[in-house]
Amino acid sequence: MDSKIIIPIVVGIIIVIVGIIAIINQESTTMEVEDILDKELRPNEEITPQVQEKLDEIEKINLENEYSPKDREWITSGPFQIDRSEYVLGEKIFLRIGGLSFDEKGEAVFLRPLNSTHYSVYLNVPFDGSDKSAFNYYLQPQLTKARGFCTVNDFIGDWRVVFRGTDYPNLEFKITEDILPGDEEDFEPVC
Repeated sequence: MDSKIIIPIVVGIIIVIVGIIAIINQESTTMEVEDILDKELRPNEEITPQVQEKLDEIEKINLENEYSPKDREWITSGPFQIDRSEYVLGEKIFLRIGGLSFDEKGEAVFLRPLNSTHYSVYLNVPFDGSDKSAFNYYLQPQLTKARGFCTVNDFIGDWRVVFRGTDYPNLEFKITEDILPGDEEDFEPVC
């Protein structure tokens, strides 16, 4: 046989043998994990009355703090709608505008309460039926030192949405003193 053919065959055989040895000697990188998703974890000892009392207290706190948003109500005034009559701090207020006529132009003005009889403009949302006959807008009141909204008291109460440039009646909603779970830090005083 020709040495040009034997050398590549021998090299190939050596590479295959080294590969087999490496595979046999390689440690497994996988681990077996016991599936406990369907198993109940139980302590080795009985639950003492003090521990049970603490567990009951934690469950009661969790039930009190459980949050679920109110169902959407879609309060309507002409082509304008808001999704609820009551919000907690941190919830987004959803304004839906649909079916504006071509000549309807103005502003949806969100008024926050100053006291039981006076309001202050929080936000203007312009609309123009010749530009868009329908669109959505989300609003989430937030504390900001720059705008002078320092505490939650600046937002709590009965709000109004006035539709300047139209004869549509105002929409009203309330923001309560409750805070959306997880957003508590966002409503600590800033001024």
